[in-house]
Amino acid sequence: MNRDLRIVFMGTPDFAVETLKHILDNNFTVVCVVTAPDRPAGRGRKLQQSAVKTFAEQRGLSILQPTNLKDEDFLESLKALQANLQVVVAFRMLPKVVWDMPNYGTFNLHASLLPEYRGAAPINWAIINGEKQTGVTTFFIDDKIDTGEIIAHRTVAIGENENAGSLHDRLMVEGAVLVIETLENIAADKVETTKQPQLEIEKTAYKLNKENTKINWNDTSKAIYNLIRGLSPYPSAWTVLDNGDDVQMNIKVYDSQVELKDHSLEPGVVLVEDKKLKVASSDGFLILTEIQLAGKRKMVIKDVLNGFSFNSNAKMR
Repeated sequence: MNRDLRIVFMGTPDFAVETLKHILDNNFTVVCVVTAPDRPAGRGRKLQQSAVKTFAEQRGLSILQPTNLKDEDFLESLKALQANLQVVVAFRMLPKVVWDMPNYGTFNLHASLLPEYRGAAPINWAIINGEKQTGVTTFFIDDKIDTGEIIAHRTVAIGENENAGSLHDRLMVEGAVLVIETLENIAADKVETTKQPQLEIEKTAYKLNKENTKINWNDTSKAIYNLIRGLSPYPSAWTVLDNGDDVQMNIKVYDSQVELKDHSLEPGVVLVEDKKLKVASSDGFLILTEIQLAGKRKMVIKDVLNGFSFNSNAKMR
């Protein structure tokens, strides 16, 4: 049996564009794209459209941009498309009236090996927690977040020094390939789903915020290193520099190296040695190799030290 799929695709960022491109390039029929409304951005507050909308326009696809997913006009437009399947990648939580609409269901691509790392930032938290592997999962949406029955998954190794940007790009491609496999199996009526197992300890991909992206210099060097690479290049780990002269500024940290070494310094103490910027942790030092001072561009440490002086009593807090 080969079903004729009529797909509504829902997504917003670049991560979703790769999947949409794969769907079209594999000759599946996309009857409409649903994406976020245009939003003001930048200093000029000009309206900026999503990456998915930009790509959909280039491919001549029909586009819907609802502000309210329960809006009657939106629901009527969605029904009128007569889609029999919805594919969701990096969008937002759908009400039942939307995900329950198509005959063949609505499935989501999630960037983790579910049930691990349910939530908003699975790529970041896998690295922050020092995982050696992660992956991508397709699953049918139900009434909770990332809890539906699993269709398929692909496992991806995490490099020892890999950051979130690199892993994002690899999972983006692996996810697109997995979506095509999932579509082919749905079209052939060969999907066998499995319920997500209950884990004794759940690893959650909490939404990133100002608090959980701040560096705690009392942590171990490895934990700080993983936080930095797990948040690089976006949204970035950050800290406050007290330069010892009543000047405090926020600093973003994008890259570092670990130096395990016994010392008697307080965590956060800053040392400049041999053109290196080192910050004490509980069990050694972080050698910061790429940072961004407040009001400046991202720079390697050599360039930072050429134009900025760290005082002898400087400390990161």
